[in-house]
Amino acid sequence: MSQSSLLKSARFAPFFTTQFLGAFNDNIYKNTLMLIITFAASDALGMDINVVLNLAAGLFILPFFLFSAIAGQLTDKYEKSMLMRRIKLVEIIIMGLAAIALSMQWWSCLIILLFLMGTQSAFFGPAKYAILPQHLEKDELVGGNALVEAGTFIAILLGTIGAGLILQFDAYLTITAAIIVLLACFGYVSSRYIPEAPSSACSMKITWNPISSTIALIKTVRRDRPIYLAIMAISWFWFIGAAYLTQFPNFAKEVLHGDASVVTLLLSMFTVGIGLGSMICEKLSHSRIELGIVPLGALGITLFGLDLFFAIPVKSAVQLSWLSFFESVATIRMLIDLLGIGFFGGIFIVPLYAYVQRRSSLAYRARTISVINILNALFMVASAIVGIIFLGYFELSIAQFFAVLAIMNLVVCCYIFAAVDEFTIRFVVWMLSHSVYRVKHHNLSQIPEHGPAILVCNHVSFVDALLIAGASPRPIRFVMDHAIFNNRVLGWFFRLVRAIPIAPQHKDSSVYEAAFVSVSEALRANELVCIFPEGKITQTGEMNDFKQGIELIIARDPVPVVPMALQGLWGSIFSHKDAAAFTKAPKRFWSRVNLNIGSAMKPDKVNVLDLQAKVMELRGEGS
Repeated sequence: MSQSSLLKSARFAPFFTTQFLGAFNDNIYKNTLMLIITFAASDALGMDINVVLNLAAGLFILPFFLFSAIAGQLTDKYEKSMLMRRIKLVEIIIMGLAAIALSMQWWSCLIILLFLMGTQSAFFGPAKYAILPQHLEKDELVGGNALVEAGTFIAILLGTIGAGLILQFDAYLTITAAIIVLLACFGYVSSRYIPEAPSSACSMKITWNPISSTIALIKTVRRDRPIYLAIMAISWFWFIGAAYLTQFPNFAKEVLHGDASVVTLLLSMFTVGIGLGSMICEKLSHSRIELGIVPLGALGITLFGLDLFFAIPVKSAVQLSWLSFFESVATIRMLIDLLGIGFFGGIFIVPLYAYVQRRSSLAYRARTISVINILNALFMVASAIVGIIFLGYFELSIAQFFAVLAIMNLVVCCYIFAAVDEFTIRFVVWMLSHSVYRVKHHNLSQIPEHGPAILVCNHVSFVDALLIAGASPRPIRFVMDHAIFNNRVLGWFFRLVRAIPIAPQHKDSSVYEAAFVSVSEALRANELVCIFPEGKITQTGEMNDFKQGIELIIARDPVPVVPMALQGLWGSIFSHKDAAAFTKAPKRFWSRVNLNIGSAMKPDKVNVLDLQAKVMELRGEGS
């Protein structure tokens, strides 16, 4: 289902409306309060304005540290749509109290209510992301997350702009009170139409101690290293985002010599970029959870971040408005850089959210997502501390700080991608399938989501394994000729994916026997194993006879066998057509390649001749 169709779907539209209105209300309230404190209420509070503003920001973030672990437990234990409705009722109460406080000008009370608003958001967060996999199909999850991320950042932008507009009116207190109460009520109404999402751990006993539950939760999630590092990558994005957004006001005033409208313009470019990047993810990933585009997003953030450093214009002698920024090539370039940072940030973050949702177990999903909220809050606080250190202690300029952020992003992301092989593997495959080839998959659902299975395919080129790995929703262990495994060009990749080398028994019996042992261990560990029964890459374009190894494997470990066939690779630089692979110049780019997948065969029905006939049928006329 397309993203526009999702927005009309009863499974998604009420939820999207609810979360959008909630984010919008958060930002209208928070930003209006900040502006009121800055321009109208600083004397009444009797405190330094900077202390008050930082206190208010801290009170909004603090609940994410304190209550996210408890919120995750509640979300896993109870039905999620009911929980959302109750959270939205609490929002109405909080906003009602805020409306009274605004009318009475109880500024201290409004700051305390900011803490309660943050608490309400902390409890809504795990439910917001945990409910998506229960209501959306696999191929809708990326699109759904993209809409949620785009909607959230648009709500942030509209809330920031709206707060500035509200303060233009003399009756800004009354207008603010009316808007926040109405938004809370509309959010509750839309939440009543969210479909049920059953409990995933109804017998769980909740730990109410916020400190012990948070520590225990983080320790539990850390045991699954790929998920934990994906969460760290998400939180790193929030570190980068918070660092940029925090500097925009001073950057606009001191570096660019702009007025208040310039701050809004900078924020708009960054936010619109995130929205556009989030929305394009579905196209780039073909509606699949594609980790291959995450390194692309990280690289884009760094490149545009570095260019921003060089693009910052000389400070103007006269104060600039937002319109002035479209009169100079230098300032337009800077705006494009901010748009680019946001755009690639959207590409970076959406697949990570979808990956965590899909990879985490149903019974523990909300608690896993609550760790994201905890670490996001921690990283945003760390971002403020890092900004103070570099801009205050080391006395860097804001432009230099932006360059440091770009370099830090490259270093941190390289560490994460090196630590989780799947990021690197999927990136290589994604680049290959979007530059040299256009790969289409047919009947991808035939590859089982869980449990062991053998994948069997014809062998046309040196990139067969790459393309199959890129198509599969799960990691695959490949069995391949030991000479190909040790290939100087692609050997690193085969070792990275833990491929299993095999040699003819008469040439190296130890490698031959070790291969069957490794295959058996992989299958018993519920992994996917792919073999090329021909035993070698075709020299003629026609399939070679299948060898008996598949029958030996099935006899040892009776598991389903999934036949597959590649089309369109014969004649590429990686095949042996006309000359040995890699010895001829490429004659074509972006060639169409098909991976056709047949129905799984029961182990007792598998024999070499039938299996070869099925692969031949899937391959059709050409290879």
